[in-house]
Amino acid sequence: MLIDKVIEKCRELDSCLIVGIDPVFEKLPEDVRSAALKKYGETETAFASAFVSFGQSVIDAVEGISCIVKPQLAYFEAFGAAGVGAYAEIVRYAKLKGFFVIADAKRGDIGSTSAAYARAFLGDSSLSADFVTVNPYLGSDCINEFLKLVDERDKGIFILVKTSNQSSSELQDLEVGGKKIYEILGVRVNEAARARTGKYGYSQVGAVVGATYPGELATLRSKMECTPFLVPGYGAQGGTAADIAAAFDAQGLGAYINSSRGIIYAKDEGAGYADAMRRAAIKARDDIRTIGR
Repeated sequence: MLIDKVIEKCRELDSCLIVGIDPVFEKLPEDVRSAALKKYGETETAFASAFVSFGQSVIDAVEGISCIVKPQLAYFEAFGAAGVGAYAEIVRYAKLKGFFVIADAKRGDIGSTSAAYARAFLGDSSLSADFVTVNPYLGSDCINEFLKLVDERDKGIFILVKTSNQSSSELQDLEVGGKKIYEILGVRVNEAARARTGKYGYSQVGAVVGATYPGELATLRSKMECTPFLVPGYGAQGGTAADIAAAFDAQGLGAYINSSRGIIYAKDEGAGYADAMRRAAIKARDDIRTIGR
């Protein structure tokens, strides 16, 4: 079962760090940008080529420190077909190197459209990853289409429950019948997770819960005993090791902590960008180790 393989690989590395690949062309190393522009001019192909080169460097740099990468689709889609092709190449390369891949696509629509999204990101296409993030706003007919491929193809999803952005409370914290929407959603996600648990008690139906809301994180962990958490907001967004402690169970399981900008754009005096990324990843991994027990 996929989630068991993830747990075992993370135990082998003693790391539950996810490295987010969020490429912004202007922030890439100068040599990566200049090489792409020299070859292709200022075109979408140049930007996509730079993203592939940089994304592969990220994967190489964090190998052995993390076993999960999370490319964010928006940064690739901004450059059209060439950008989507770059995403597909990074997925292919990550799988070749033995990483699990989370497609951070945040898809979700009516049933028929969700079925197509599920095929794109969990099926046989070049975009297919191990997990995909899903927006549940349209309800069960949206989620059920993803669950079909979770069951049929041994794939996984992370459903947005309590996100890390500042304005998440505008909708997610509204109360219905005395309970907040994120709590209601969390219970429903856990019901789907409970029906699909592996040998370690966790499911490949997971939830996105932000490190920037440690109180809500603790509340949801108490209600979602079968659900693994993808935890964004650690590092550059301000979340600390203390903030994410409640995401883990007593055995140190149940949470995967994402860091994107804090690793891929790390600077280290006297080090090249690949070495700087690796050192930042080690620092994040070791910081998380202090509480993930």
